[in-house]
Amino acid sequence: MKRADKAKRIGEILDELYPTPPIPLEHRDPFTLLVAVLMSAQTTDVQVNKVTPALFALASTPHAMAKLSEAEILGAIRSCGLAPSKARNIKKLSQTLVDDYGGTVPRDMEALETLPGVGHKTASVVMSQAFGTPAFAVDTHIHRLAQRWRLSNGKSVEQTERDLKKLFPPEEWGKRHLQLIYFGREYCPARGHDSKACLICSWATK
Repeated sequence: MKRADKAKRIGEILDELYPTPPIPLEHRDPFTLLVAVLMSAQTTDVQVNKVTPALFALASTPHAMAKLSEAEILGAIRSCGLAPSKARNIKKLSQTLVDDYGGTVPRDMEALETLPGVGHKTASVVMSQAFGTPAFAVDTHIHRLAQRWRLSNGKSVEQTERDLKKLFPPEEWGKRHLQLIYFGREYCPARGHDSKACLICSWATK
């Protein structure tokens, strides 16, 4: 089966399972989403959602967050993995937004990627989910699935992103990103997976 035909069929299955996939990280606006995505590195979304209410009760805007000390931020997020570096980046990120962007999150991929602690994946999530701008954030779940289903050679996350962008139209990227994450978690785990019984692996891995 050609990759394009395979992608179309996968898309139909994902649309049936997750017609309107919710954003798993709780947030109020672009800034709180940006902070939540930054915090999700090597930490589950469930854990992030347990921690962010206390953090955002202390500060939910760049101006307010920049006024907090690094120690105060760390105290609120200590149970997250890599908490010290994340606290440091949240503090620097907030100050940069205040100093360089008037306290607003820029609607620009390149600008987002220059912010402390913000990589390409985080910037892609914010562009797509906060601003509705086509971007395909590829995390380890999506990278693994694309390789498993032979939608990409899987040599790098960057290559997987390029391949998926060719297979799915831009208006679907934001939705597909979320659908693939949910499918990977619920139906297609990395280990102990029965591929013959899987809705997609049963035919897409061939």
